[in-house]
This record gives sequence, C-alpha cells and structure tokens, in this order.
Amino acid sequence: MARRKQMHPSLIMREDIAEDIRVCDWPDCHQKADHKAPLTREKLREYRWFCLDHVREYNKRWNYYEGMTDEEVEADLRRDTVWQRPSWKIGEREEGIGRGPKAGMGPFGIDPDYFVDSFGLFDEKENNGGPPPPDAPTRAALAVFGLQLPVSADNLKGRYKELVKKHHPDTNGGTKSAEEKFKEIRDAYETLRRFLVI
Repeated sequence: MARRKQMHPSLIMREDIAEDIRVCDWPDCHQKADHKAPLTREKLREYRWFCLDHVREYNKRWNYYEGMTDEEVEADLRRDTVWQRPSWKIGEREEGIGRGPKAGMGPFGIDPDYFVDSFGLFDEKENNGGPPPPDAPTRAALAVFGLQLPVSADNLKGRYKELVKKHHPDTNGGTKSAEEKFKEIRDAYETLRRFLVI
C-alpha cells in the first residue's frame, strides 16, 4: 500500500483563510466562491465552490437522477422513504433475519417462547378468565370484614350489617374510636362494592 505524501506544515492553509481566497470553479470565473454544490450523485459530501451566479446556473442544470432508468429512480425513491435502511412487507421477511418476535401459535399470533412472561399475562393456561386478583386496598377491606375471596354480594351485605350494628357510634356511647371504626367499615364496604361491581 503506497503512502500518501504529507504536505509540509507551512503549506497547509487554515480553513478560514482558504475560504477568503476560494475562487469560483466555473471556467473563466475569478469571483469569490461562497456557495457549495455537490460534486456528483455518488459524491454528495464532496463539493465544488461557485459564486452566486454560477451556483444558480449549476443548480438549474443539476439532475440527481440523470442517467438512471425509471426502475432505478423508483428504487432510489423507495430507499429514501425508509432512510436508506432495509425494509420488507409485513410477514414477508425471511426467518432468522433481524430481530423481533416470530410468528407462532401463542396469543396475538406471536411465538410464546420469544417473551419472558413473568406476570403470566400471555399464558392462556393460567388465565382462566376469572376475576382479577385484588389490589392492596381491596385486600385491606377484606381484612376489615374478615372475609376471603371469593365473596358474594349477599355475604358482603350480611357481614356489613353485622359489623355496622356492632360498631355503630350510637351503640358504643359515641366514642371517638367507635366513630373511626365505623368509618373504616364504611370505606371498606365501598371498596369491596367497587371490586364486586354491585
């Protein structure tokens, strides 16, 4: 591999000075070149420098698709719509290419072995369509009533009436602790009613 010749440091021109003395690339033009234009379609990051009049002329003549067939133009436009990245129609990619779930027999048509389902959301065997597990306020309300799931609406109402009679402030001399216990029972009853959708 041949080595490039290094320019002597005294011959390297600073960029700001080079811009000041850059001359238009148009033949027979010696004006200052302030405007850049791409060299070719293949070398879009390499530029030619022109004065304002000649960059306008160059841009009028510039045709990115010059020399391309209609099929090549269409293919280039398609690549541009996905930012020059590989793409395929849904369901048409080859197995083993890229990432992502593969088609399978699991829920939503996805291979169940692709996901780690720690919560059992996609496991049809465990999800029998029963009621959802109770959240923390519901578990606390069940503890206040001394009940366990499953609970029917009739059992809940019966237990509520029993606790209200026992802890009502009027039957307990109107003490502050009886009032607090009564409020706790009432709030727990409302929570369980919402859970059971009564």
